[in-house]
Amino acid sequence: MGIKTYNPYTPSRRGITGFTFEEITTSKPEKSLVTILHRPAGRNHHGHVTQRHRGGGCKRFYRIIDFKRDKDGVPGKVATIEYDPNRSCRIALINYRDGEKRYILAPDGLKVGMEIVASEHADILVGNCLKLRDIPVGTMIHHIEMKPGKGAQIARAAGASAQLAGKEGSYAQVILPSSEVRKILLECRAVIGQVGNLERMLVSWGNAGRNRHRGWRPYVRGAAMNPCDHPHGGGEAKNSRGRVPVSLWGQPSKGLKTRKKKNPSSKYIVTRRKKKR
Repeated sequence: MGIKTYNPYTPSRRGITGFTFEEITTSKPEKSLVTILHRPAGRNHHGHVTQRHRGGGCKRFYRIIDFKRDKDGVPGKVATIEYDPNRSCRIALINYRDGEKRYILAPDGLKVGMEIVASEHADILVGNCLKLRDIPVGTMIHHIEMKPGKGAQIARAAGASAQLAGKEGSYAQVILPSSEVRKILLECRAVIGQVGNLERMLVSWGNAGRNRHRGWRPYVRGAAMNPCDHPHGGGEAKNSRGRVPVSLWGQPSKGLKTRKKKNPSSKYIVTRRKKKR
């Protein structure tokens, strides 16, 4: 996959880049695996805004993705590589030998015509799904479960991958994309390889309109508001915030630790992620 630029016939067009989509093999999704997507635009079931700066966006259908990869022992053939508007990576349509069709996240290197399988005896090849106890130490993996049978929750974004660092007792130690080392049960499943669409982070959206198409509404700085609207607001002309940076509701927004001390998942963290400098 490549990145293309555009002729700068407007100032904003000068900085825009986009995908070439050369890896996409079809433009129409599988009808049996598509459903209507309800987009609440950041509102809860009462209609109250609980997540700001969301709304609008292009209409889209939801592609049902197989996050459990529980079709054991049945080989499947890659039929198409498709674009999914609901996620940053590409998806692959798999035709299994028993006639069933499923979508999976397309790892880097997966091509049309290749065969994949989910089995404890599967080869260590891109796209194959195994339990962590059957994967050799040092292998790059993605699409990782946190609880057996729940479905993948870790390393699902474009370009994401983790590394199996070791095994001890009933747990495996996995180096996550954030550099955090975490214990995960050996019975959890993972897929070999790295999620595709690696160049996704290199794309420059260029102008605000493209973000509106994605469903992101404008973000207004607190310093540009009135004092009745934000703790940073008010004052003559431009000035400093005059206090520790906080959110709209007064909570410190830089460096405040929000993880609870008695969080049950903290005991599975071997090494916390490195702080950015």
